[in-house]
Amino acid sequence: MPAGGHSAPPAGVAPVVTDPIRLVVLGDSIAYGSGAARVEDGLGPRLAQVLRSEGIDTDLTVLAVPGAVSRDLAAQVRRAAPLGADLAVVVIGANDLARFLPADAATAALGAAVRDLQAAGTDVVVVPAPDMSSVPFVPPALRPVVRAACALLQQRQAEVAVAHGATVAAVSAEVGAAFGRDPSLFSADRFHPSSAGYARIAAALAPTVLAAARDRRDRRAA
Repeated sequence: MPAGGHSAPPAGVAPVVTDPIRLVVLGDSIAYGSGAARVEDGLGPRLAQVLRSEGIDTDLTVLAVPGAVSRDLAAQVRRAAPLGADLAVVVIGANDLARFLPADAATAALGAAVRDLQAAGTDVVVVPAPDMSSVPFVPPALRPVVRAACALLQQRQAEVAVAHGATVAAVSAEVGAAFGRDPSLFSADRFHPSSAGYARIAAALAPTVLAAARDRRDRRAA
């Protein structure tokens, strides 16, 4: 037996080689990693590292575009098509809220993106819009109104995601509360997350994304 304690494959039997999980991250500046001090501190690299630390070899492609709104997902989905992605994480909604875009149009665009990703054979995890009321420059008197608008969009995003077969990572309340308590989770622009903020978001998303990746790996191996 080798020093590592694992027996070698029987003679004439090749070891099993598992292809990496192909992970794509779509969406807006949060999905892109704006505000992080280093590229590796962004959301996508952090999620990929979580998967790798759990023994899931992962190839990451970040297709998100800073400033994107939900209708911009269609172009990102088209860019994802040649990649044959196993799993997509979609983070969208902050800019729809910031620009006062109609929730119905935003959710319809999200639904179409999920549908097209699923049709291409990609599993999807949707991360609904953040709670924008925790952003420092939102006046305290307006925070209840902003929180209510965010909750409405989050609910509609979750409904349309589930209707199209996606998994919803319902972490907005948890993450929003953390950002409300700790200003260091925001970057210097007081809008985007800092590196510490991305670490907090990734930690909240990790169980959902890890479960989806494991399920995909197991189904692919079956």
